[in-house]
Amino acid sequence: MNILVIGCGMVGSALAVTLDRKGHDVSVIDRNQERFDGLSSEFGGFTSTGVPIDQDVLKRAGIGTCDALFAVTDEDDMNLMVAQLAKQIYSVPKIFARITDITKSEVFEEMGVKTICPTKLTVSAACSAIEEEGAVAADINFENHTVHFSAMETPESLIGKTPEDIQYEPNEVLFGVIRDSAGLILFRGQPITFGEGDRLIFAVKT
Repeated sequence: MNILVIGCGMVGSALAVTLDRKGHDVSVIDRNQERFDGLSSEFGGFTSTGVPIDQDVLKRAGIGTCDALFAVTDEDDMNLMVAQLAKQIYSVPKIFARITDITKSEVFEEMGVKTICPTKLTVSAACSAIEEEGAVAADINFENHTVHFSAMETPESLIGKTPEDIQYEPNEVLFGVIRDSAGLILFRGQPITFGEGDRLIFAVKT
């Protein structure tokens, strides 16, 4: 397959190298020439420097004949714009876009674009690992980093309190709250008052 990868950061470079090794014809676009240094010396695909939404750049990278496109830059809005161009102007058969903001997933889905959301994947992996056989802790590896997740019932001293009242350990953050009436609440700084029966999930980078 002819595959176009937009963005050559940690995700894009690893994806491009993997697809190349599998025998696909891979082309990568990034506006920063230095990012191509992250590609393996064995990478046999094509690289193109330029703004991903520039149609001349897209054409030079072969979007007109590609079978699939992965928009995996660090910017959700950039990935959305590239996905729109790929679908509406070039009719690329398969389009995948990376997003970090869960609230934007509906926009992509309405366009018929499949999304890859690290936030959702992290939440799913953390919850699955913790809930497996009643476990209350789990380690999950991301690239060269390990994040330790732990879960606990809300102590009586925190009922009616907020995340600001927690005495955190070094490098520890509140990842989310599992509440029977609402399921998992991913904590992103919004106001939360802990209630009886809540289960708190903490994350620590180790």
